[in-house]
Amino acid sequence: MFKNKNIIITGGTGSFGKKFVEIVLKKFNPKKLIIYSRDELKQYEMKIHYGKKYKNLRFFLGDVRDKDRLKFAFREVDYVIHAAALKQVDTAEYNPMECLKTNVNGAENVIDACLHNKVKKVIALSTDKAVNPINLYGVTKLASDKLFISANLLSGNLGTKFSVVRYGNVVGSRGSVLPLFKKFIKQNKKTLPITHKDMTRFWITLDEGVNFVLKNFNRMIGGEIFIPIIPSIKITDLAKSMGKNIKTKIIGIRPGEKIHESLCSVDEAENVRRVKDHLVIIPNFIKKNKKTNYIDRQGNKGVKVSKNFEYNSGTNKDFLNIKQIKELNNKIIL
Repeated sequence: MFKNKNIIITGGTGSFGKKFVEIVLKKFNPKKLIIYSRDELKQYEMKIHYGKKYKNLRFFLGDVRDKDRLKFAFREVDYVIHAAALKQVDTAEYNPMECLKTNVNGAENVIDACLHNKVKKVIALSTDKAVNPINLYGVTKLASDKLFISANLLSGNLGTKFSVVRYGNVVGSRGSVLPLFKKFIKQNKKTLPITHKDMTRFWITLDEGVNFVLKNFNRMIGGEIFIPIIPSIKITDLAKSMGKNIKTKIIGIRPGEKIHESLCSVDEAENVRRVKDHLVIIPNFIKKNKKTNYIDRQGNKGVKVSKNFEYNSGTNKDFLNIKQIKELNNKIIL
């Protein structure tokens, strides 16, 4: 579906964006693949990396806070991936208005630009921190999710479809715990900081995240939140996987941090459907039109989960052991 189409990704020079560009250029032949971001140095580095090999690669400097720039950049675009966000939990706690401007106002601007240019399909990236949020970052991503879902009610005859992909910690992404641990080990530190001994997190690779997003462009009706079924890890096991002689030190939970994360809460269970290897949270307007049934664009039927269903990193049935974590980490190039 991406052949000879124009695709734009906001936040395209981030960890997800770089992997997205790599996979799309390798697997598909889009007419144009546009990287939209505010960091000219990272764009320059991407240009150098790809050189003149891909003539369909374009770069737009701009911020999602700038609606006019988005409207200009989105001209003749078929598909949008919205990955731009301020993501650091502790930074957001101390810079709340900046987080709101990018994550909430920016989401609204992206939606307006998509509607203005009659974009066909839009997928916005979300996070497990948007589920029952206790930190500002999670709150802003929850608000962003709501905006994108509700945007389907605004598109009318324009036909633009909006959906959301929600997943957990991305292995090796910028600012995540794995590169931090590797940095400490490179500095010959014998102790790794752990905020809580019982802490768990969902674990997904960049490749898995990007491929899951791409698949959902074919599946989406509009208004869904797509959730991959992925394993969890114990943070203490992650530390142990870094080396036999590595010790840990409990430093206490940081502002806005949870011991366990959820990709789906009990409160959302009524609208959750299991479809093959993933979950879908359907919006009320789909539920109203199709009663309790859900069938995606590929004809896959969703099965309603139990009323007490919760997808939590602490109670997840699938946990990676230390050996599996180590094998996975060794594949990650930082």
